[in-house]
Amino acid sequence: MQAIVDAVETGELNITIGAVVSDKSDAGVLDRARASNIPTIVIDPKAYADASIDAYSGASVYASELVLKLEKCGINFVALAGYLRIIPPELVARFNGRMLNIHPSLLPSFGGKGFYGRRVHVAVLEHGVQWTGATVHLVDAEYDTGPIVLQKPVRVEPDDTPESLAARVLKTEHELYPAALKMFAAGRVRINGRRVWFEIEE
Repeated sequence: MQAIVDAVETGELNITIGAVVSDKSDAGVLDRARASNIPTIVIDPKAYADASIDAYSGASVYASELVLKLEKCGINFVALAGYLRIIPPELVARFNGRMLNIHPSLLPSFGGKGFYGRRVHVAVLEHGVQWTGATVHLVDAEYDTGPIVLQKPVRVEPDDTPESLAARVLKTEHELYPAALKMFAAGRVRINGRRVWFEIEE
């Protein structure tokens, strides 16, 4: 999130961040958002665990509430960063083609349920692959399976630890995510099924 905020504040990325959403009231990202005068939303799915399905929309009460809060903030594009819960299908449908996530590997390798944070880098080292990296992808109804937008490789060094590898991949993520958002903001992204490409500026 901070890399995106920095890109906006320097003028590199021409977007308005309408809100930062978290499912944890003590998440550090909320403090960072407030420091940059960005509105924050905290909505914990656990608070809706016993709620029934909304009779009007057929959606879960949690999903309906989340969509409502985003709409009130005028959100028309969603960028996930460190949000580990699966996104409600109602939200995926509402922002179809307008919701991105970033993952610390070269998908489809080392992705899916349970592959997040340090676990990804441990698995990369255990498998002995020579290259890993970062992937920006569109979000669909499953973990890490949406169409790939951008990828950038990172070399795995012989003496790497999960921590040293994570640091280099994170640096790549900070470069890749604003770049992907910039392409969407400029209207240069074209999507056809699982294929994503960019129109070249003339």
